[in-house]
Amino acid sequence: MRSIFEFCLPTAAKAVPVGPDWLHEVKYDGYRLRVERAGDRVRLFTRNGHDWTGRFPWIVEASRKNRQSHFILDGEAVVLGVDGVSDFNALHSRKCDAEVQLYAFDLLAADGEDLRQLPLSMRKASLARLLGGRPDGIFIAPFELGEIGPDLFRAACGMGLEGIVSKRRDRRYISGRTKEWIKIKNRTHPAMSRVMDSFK
Repeated sequence: MRSIFEFCLPTAAKAVPVGPDWLHEVKYDGYRLRVERAGDRVRLFTRNGHDWTGRFPWIVEASRKNRQSHFILDGEAVVLGVDGVSDFNALHSRKCDAEVQLYAFDLLAADGEDLRQLPLSMRKASLARLLGGRPDGIFIAPFELGEIGPDLFRAACGMGLEGIVSKRRDRRYISGRTKEWIKIKNRTHPAMSRVMDSFK
């Protein structure tokens, strides 16, 4: 059975959008994950609908410790190295499952209310309230507004990160592929090699 909370998927682009209507997030190299909590029950779902609840115990524990007992988060499951950069090889190896955290960048529902019709800026504010000061295991994705996007992308590339995702701050959450979320990838990052290898 498919969830009504299907993922919003960014469209690939070569240039970072600019202007006051956009916000920009660094893209972590991990697995996209939806975290659903209903009372004591926490479940983790991948983009393909796989239930990975038993795979990442730290995310489950952090979700249960939150004072809010009903919510749905959208984010990226990552393993962070000592330098704070996501390590996809460590994540993919399955040797670090107990260390995997959630890089949370959206809140789809809270306290039984569907928030997807709200603009992203309001969902971000609600996410900050939900996760502010909460236990390790889930951390909030920082973001920058407006014209700084190209500078942020260059800085991300300089740090060896995967790239950035730019999102329209005034738009609702849309399931499926949308041009209101744009991903710009660092072409020298190992993730690009993995994509090219998949076509060989």
